[in-house]
Amino acid sequence: MSSHATGDGGIPPRDAGARGLTRVMTLGGAYGTRNHTVHGLRAQKGKRVLVETLPFSPEEAAAAEQAGVDTMKVRFDPNMPETAAACRRAAPNTFMAFSVPLVAAASEVEAVRLGYQAMALGADAIMCQWSAKFVAAAADAGIPIQGHAGLVPRKSTWTGGLRAVGKTLDEALWVYREIKQLEEAGAYAVEVEVIPEELLVEISKRTTLMTSSIGAGSGGDIQFLFADDILGNNPPPYPRHSKQYRHLYKMKEEMQKERVAGFTEFVEDVRGGAFPGPEYVIRAPDGLIGEFLGALDE
Repeated sequence: MSSHATGDGGIPPRDAGARGLTRVMTLGGAYGTRNHTVHGLRAQKGKRVLVETLPFSPEEAAAAEQAGVDTMKVRFDPNMPETAAACRRAAPNTFMAFSVPLVAAASEVEAVRLGYQAMALGADAIMCQWSAKFVAAAADAGIPIQGHAGLVPRKSTWTGGLRAVGKTLDEALWVYREIKQLEEAGAYAVEVEVIPEELLVEISKRTTLMTSSIGAGSGGDIQFLFADDILGNNPPPYPRHSKQYRHLYKMKEEMQKERVAGFTEFVEDVRGGAFPGPEYVIRAPDGLIGEFLGALDE
């Protein structure tokens, strides 16, 4: 490994292994350390359940890493990549997939290009809702891909709207085939959303993919929940499958009340002549104003 390929100023410390981290070079050419690799993740299939979240800010990403979350997904907008890049910097040691927009790639070539753009910013993998054909192209280019099956919200018109999928034999078989197509296309993992728990248990046994469960019970290899749900960033109603471990929206509401109160008091002070008081102003030295006026009259 040559130092000229580093993207972060140099090779990570040699004691990375002692800290439970693996030294890596990203597909984008940057050295780093990670808690997991694709190889390591796949080796853990069926042995223990991993924890995954999707943070929406660098602060959430940093908190998730500090808390010991195994893997993260962050949303990647190719037109505004800074948010994803900032989350990458905030959680430098956590395996992170960039979730790319479904409509950002309209061909296999564009899928590869979009994947490379994300990987150049430090992504360890790509999360997508692409067809198996697009997944195969990206995987063939060396990009680790996590697909999406079950309820795929942006494709929900095909499955009858935002509802559970897989509660009939036809739907259950369809979900299984979708996952096997992703497996055959070269993906390493699949997010499985809102299907019966028992169905995911059986599918997980029959695919080499890491199955990331969101609303699909405990049958997956990874348990996934959005940071918005974990932290309670928003008020109810909540998705049935989500659990709120905090209610930060209440703190936000209190902060907003405090903002309004602060502005209100400022307005009242200004209009009542209480602000600015003597302690907030600069006084002219003795004689300065007289000299100033005299100079103007000359």
